[in-house]
Amino acid sequence: MDALWRWSAGALAAALRGRDVSAREVLDAHLARIAATNPAINAIVTLTPERARAQADAADEALMRGEPVGLLHGLPIAHKDLADTAGVRTTYGSPIYADHVPEVDAPFVVRIREAGATMIGKTNTPEFGAGSHTFNPVFGPTRNPYDRSKSAGGSSGGAAAALATGMVPIADGSDLGGSLRNPASFCGVVGFRPSLGLVPSWPEADPADLSVEGPMARSVEDAALLLSVMADRPDLAVVAPQAADLDGLRVAWAPACAAAMPVEPEIVSVVDAARPRFEALGCRIETSYPDLAGAREAFFTLRARSFATDYGPLLADHRDRIKPTVRWNIELGLALTAEDVARADALSGEIRRRAALFFETVDVLVQPVTQVAPFPVDIEYPTEVAGVAMATYLDWMESCWSITVLGAPAISVPCGRTAQGLPVGLQIVGRRGDDAGVLRVARAFERTGPPISIAPFAG
Repeated sequence: MDALWRWSAGALAAALRGRDVSAREVLDAHLARIAATNPAINAIVTLTPERARAQADAADEALMRGEPVGLLHGLPIAHKDLADTAGVRTTYGSPIYADHVPEVDAPFVVRIREAGATMIGKTNTPEFGAGSHTFNPVFGPTRNPYDRSKSAGGSSGGAAAALATGMVPIADGSDLGGSLRNPASFCGVVGFRPSLGLVPSWPEADPADLSVEGPMARSVEDAALLLSVMADRPDLAVVAPQAADLDGLRVAWAPACAAAMPVEPEIVSVVDAARPRFEALGCRIETSYPDLAGAREAFFTLRARSFATDYGPLLADHRDRIKPTVRWNIELGLALTAEDVARADALSGEIRRRAALFFETVDVLVQPVTQVAPFPVDIEYPTEVAGVAMATYLDWMESCWSITVLGAPAISVPCGRTAQGLPVGLQIVGRRGDDAGVLRVARAFERTGPPISIAPFAG
């Protein structure tokens, strides 16, 4: 039997329900993997082994009694350190909250636990999840398993690195400007940003908030399994495994994002090399791109507004304990007027209207996830992309945050490697609400290539 930490979530779930393995055996295999791998990667920052063992034992006892079990029965999972977990330290990557222990769980955490998953710990995130590079003053940086001198991406970088090294079979993350998609691309795993509103948030969602919770895994099938629980949509668990008939599917092909933003030539080349895989599936490919004019203003304004709302009260008392880029984002939000926010809302609506018209002519958009390959872990963000200076710490991720404004589903699926062997992800974007359709396309594309493997570092 191959090491259990190498198994997919789907295979483990089937073996657990069939009593071929126990939840305790699966847990112990992953705890051993964490002990062997995490010190070099720093993906899991709070470990809860005793709590996990109690949950695993309870799961095994429930199955022995013949009780019904959930879709995630016995599967180890680590929650992102932005997600509240009752009784377990949740720092948000900030020294202000270094010892913070929430009293209640985030809603999706409750759903995951009730579906039978075993919480093994918390994964690293940048301070308040800000910036697509995972480092913070509480725990330090998470390193890329393919090259430990490089970034694992962010803000769900701990989750992506843990998956890539076999520490967990599934993990959750969140995505405002690319935080599920970027680290998935950098670490060679799958990250899915659902349509706005599919996964519940707490407290009640702000209609102008662009952030979502979503799944990460080492396959589209496993990501769909986790999403089905997070969204309370059991039907989504079966759409990815189905063989999608893509004959005649209309694909808008944009390996360079239609020159709407700078993209490093090697990224363009790797993404474009995947085109024959779509053609072999019978897709009709055309070169086209949605009109995203105004996306920067809309995203920057609505993001700043959320930062002012969420973190503005901290600025007066803890200014020196907040990193400069987050201070900048909060202050940008505090300076906004009601007219600024109304304009951003109107821009978002117009962009989504244009996108709806675009998706009447195509079924999916395919483009890069990131504009650069994984960069050195000791810099905060790329200040230049393809010779173009980046004005802020956000601009280098336009390929993700411009898609965020659509409110539509978008998935990062591995499509190749750079000359240095670093992973590159391909982004598949669908019309809003067609999460099932995007999962089917992604699964069909994934099947045309080799299965996602454990990162070479992990042996």
